[in-house]
Amino acid sequence: MISTDFVRKMSRYNEWQNKNLYNAADALSDEVRKRECGAFFNSIHGTLNHLLWGDQIWMSRFAGTPKPVGGIKESAARIEDWSDLKREREAFDRTIIDWAEKLDPHWLEGDLKYFSGAAGREMSLPKSILVTHFFNHQTHHRGQVHCMLTQNGQKPGDTDLPFMR
Repeated sequence: MISTDFVRKMSRYNEWQNKNLYNAADALSDEVRKRECGAFFNSIHGTLNHLLWGDQIWMSRFAGTPKPVGGIKESAARIEDWSDLKREREAFDRTIIDWAEKLDPHWLEGDLKYFSGAAGREMSLPKSILVTHFFNHQTHHRGQVHCMLTQNGQKPGDTDLPFMR
């Protein structure tokens, strides 16, 4: 269904778009970044926190990286300081890219068994579907952040995959 080329391209897209949004959010005050906006995870800061947490959960399943503390409900408030959140995001984007670059195409075959906190049970699904979900989840929440940034007067750069540098 998907290839290692797809995974590598999407890992680079993830990093590119995170830089895009974090750069736009840098122009806002901490108060504005943390203001309740009615999003799933409340604010720009909360949504970016959740997104990092989600990436860390999936990578703990895919690559055995450390599992983040807490669950979905706590994910929006994990990292309070903006500079710390940015630093962890940048470092973890590198982790994702490194994993993608070394990914064996055979790893994408078969199922992955894991415990889903969201479903509250053990799950077993094709790895290709789960990796696709991983990248889709990123895009979904980055779209929410993009909207909140725009509502606060910021204009993030291009988001279209064909325009990736």
